[in-house]
Amino acid sequence: MKRTLTTCPYCGTGCQFYLLTDGNGRLVGVEPSSEHVISKGQLCVKGWNAFNFPNHPDRLTVPQIRKNGKLVEASWDEALDLVASKLKEVQEKHGADSIAFFSSAKTTNEENYALMKLARAVFKTNNVDHCARL
Repeated sequence: MKRTLTTCPYCGTGCQFYLLTDGNGRLVGVEPSSEHVISKGQLCVKGWNAFNFPNHPDRLTVPQIRKNGKLVEASWDEALDLVASKLKEVQEKHGADSIAFFSSAKTTNEENYALMKLARAVFKTNNVDHCARL
């Protein structure tokens, strides 16, 4: 059994735990960090179950794009190029305030900051929101 210290992905509190992996590298559980100043050896129900979603059979592991009305697997470059071109197309047609960016508490503060900078500096919109605010 291998233990890997990480931060819980479910909210901005920042609790830490160890992900437990078996000999095949498959996530099999979590163990709260007793040394962490916030979680102090405890986790909420979401934290206790954080090892489940990476192994879920319905989890998408590759990008998909719609072609001829059907979702098909695509490369990351193809999917990101499509998203960027569609955002640019909408922005050029309807203006900067026609698009918005919505972030998540499941990402780090640094990733949320980067998304905000992308929205404001690249796409020139202040339409940025975050699910933790709701």
